[in-house]
Amino acid sequence: MSKIPFIVKSESAQFYETGFSCDNAIALIFDGQKHFITDGRYTIEARENVKSGVEVIESEDLIADARKALRLSKEKRCAIDPVEWNVKDYVNLRNKLADFTFRERAGFHQKLRAVKSEKEIALITGAAKDNKEAFAAFAKFLTERGEGMSERELSFESKRFLSDAGKRDLSFDPIFALDSNAAKPHALPSGDRLRVTSTILFDAGTKCDRYCSDRTRTAIFDKSGVHFEIAQKFDDPNKQKIYDLVLRAHDAAIAAAKIGMKAKELDFVARKTITGAGYGETFNHSLGHGVGLDIHEQPFINKRGDTVLEEGMVFTIEPGIYIAGEFGVRIEDIVVLEKDGARVL
Repeated sequence: MSKIPFIVKSESAQFYETGFSCDNAIALIFDGQKHFITDGRYTIEARENVKSGVEVIESEDLIADARKALRLSKEKRCAIDPVEWNVKDYVNLRNKLADFTFRERAGFHQKLRAVKSEKEIALITGAAKDNKEAFAAFAKFLTERGEGMSERELSFESKRFLSDAGKRDLSFDPIFALDSNAAKPHALPSGDRLRVTSTILFDAGTKCDRYCSDRTRTAIFDKSGVHFEIAQKFDDPNKQKIYDLVLRAHDAAIAAAKIGMKAKELDFVARKTITGAGYGETFNHSLGHGVGLDIHEQPFINKRGDTVLEEGMVFTIEPGIYIAGEFGVRIEDIVVLEKDGARVL
């Protein structure tokens, strides 16, 4: 796919190819050249930040100038991700290019960057380290000041710690859920308040130079406070049983991950552990997803995933069990696949 010309609108793809991105731009890569087409609001910053050799084209009509650039290509075919385009812009792009072939490949650019370089792995590792430190700082805040505050208030407060007072970008809006609300995998914050004995599900991520991290911990707020560590001790024996089961699934998947296996085979390892204990219907999402410039990217570790896992792929392991109306447990870490297996970042 990378040997033929391609065109991208995704900001992550723009950045990966050119070193810069914005919300109104098109990047074209063909004939060994890279072109970044944008409007006058962004051209100064684009020229200051793009990689060497990238041509920045200031445009009042991005689609028309993209068509013009494509006509100059020696090739008469171009890869394109239809997911990135609305119908109007795609039809407009193809207008007057009857002799040009667009090869529609959903997610093709994510596939191009699924195997991470050493530099990318280092950036994701840095993001994961910052994220872990933010979790610890937020746990201290919860212990000292969080009791009685609502999920909405604590979700807001978590962003201060994750962003380090605005110094870092977040990978996504954090999920902070208590007790029964944590039975919703992507719960919206409510007015429920943190109490001693509350079960907390916290899912959050920070970025390092655009590269994302992602981590989830389920914790108990007991007399000693809140600690977002793997080891958790619940007074409720049923919660402890569910937590330990999710942890076994998490650990089993990390131990089983290896080069050459299919994504669905890895998903099955964790799912088999949970299903075998009678909770299969409560594990209602995929085992994991790739992490990089996008928080959700290739490879997708799910029941249908035919992607063959390769050395250098970075993805999450995040099994969960969700008991409607009661509580939920999810434990998530990012791993990089190496020759000897998966290593937690």
